[in-house]
Amino acid sequence: MNALVLGIGGIFFRAQNPEKLAAWYKEHLGIAPAGGSELWQSSEGIVVFAPFKKDTQYFPQGQPVMVNFRVKELDALLAELEAKGVRIDEKRQNEDYGRFAWIYDGEGNKIELWEAVG
Repeated sequence: MNALVLGIGGIFFRAQNPEKLAAWYKEHLGIAPAGGSELWQSSEGIVVFAPFKKDTQYFPQGQPVMVNFRVKELDALLAELEAKGVRIDEKRQNEDYGRFAWIYDGEGNKIELWEAVG
């Protein structure tokens, strides 16, 4: 029997203060933490699962995982996050399939934001 993966069912990573960091994600990105009455639902399409080389410079060496979140209205979201004091990377990337920006969560983990085309 071949196992078929239908998507990502969760993203798990270590945090110095899990409750505080879960509250950061809820406040700034609207992602409800696991274990509550709300669950994060996604119907936006494919999810990319891509192993990177150990020495990649795409995200910080001390960070074993980087999460990519699909967003709508990237510029508006970045303006809102900036107003809330969220650290935002100056780099932007435009591709045929979407626009990218990067922010850092409450513990300094780099997060990729992607506004898909169409």
